[in-house]
Amino acid sequence: MNGKIDVGAVLRRTFQIYVDQAPVLMPTAAVVFVISGVFGILLVVASPALAILALIVSLVATILYTGMIVELVADVRDGKRDATVGQLLRAVSPVLGQLILVAILAAVGEAIGFVLLIVPGLILLTIWAVAAPVVVLEHPGAMRALGRSRELVRGNGWQVFGVILLLVIGIGVVTEALYVLANAAGTTVGLIVRVVLGILTAPISALAAAVLYFELRDSAHAGGDLPERADSFQTGPFPPAAP
Repeated sequence: MNGKIDVGAVLRRTFQIYVDQAPVLMPTAAVVFVISGVFGILLVVASPALAILALIVSLVATILYTGMIVELVADVRDGKRDATVGQLLRAVSPVLGQLILVAILAAVGEAIGFVLLIVPGLILLTIWAVAAPVVVLEHPGAMRALGRSRELVRGNGWQVFGVILLLVIGIGVVTEALYVLANAAGTTVGLIVRVVLGILTAPISALAAAVLYFELRDSAHAGGDLPERADSFQTGPFPPAAP
């Protein structure tokens, strides 16, 4: 049986890496999401029929960024970041198609679960929480990635759900409060704040998924489910390499 992970430790490591690697995370998020957002707007302005294409562009950008974050977390496990942004991007490119397929399968399954009774959707959201890191770091097929995620989460379902819930509530409360204050200051200010908050919060879910993956994998090794224990996280800080 897998050992139990520590929800507090997962959250601390997530935000530790977020702070330490902000010089990489923030500019990359700005480039990826601003460019994809502007491109999407241009498509919709050109023709409302292109709205679906704009949605696909946004989905691909989000998934690509998620993959890069997973690679970054894998890179800083030894206490420093050796890979450049370009290397992170090249590492994700070969599995981008599988990442997109997994994201679509998970979204459809979770949507059906929420429509049915809500609880099945929450269960699927939990057991598939680390499917993206599995794709990036283990390179299985899409269906195998979902199964592998379920294997890793087994025995830690409540802990994984707790991480997801705390992040959703914490980020949601803070961002909504700032949205209300910004909108009260005017439409332009509200729009700027939404863009800035979108960039600031973009890395968090991907960072949490990657940290969860390594914690679950390590706990499986510790519990004897796998032949040898993976390297655990260094405590940091994580000094960035040259850009």
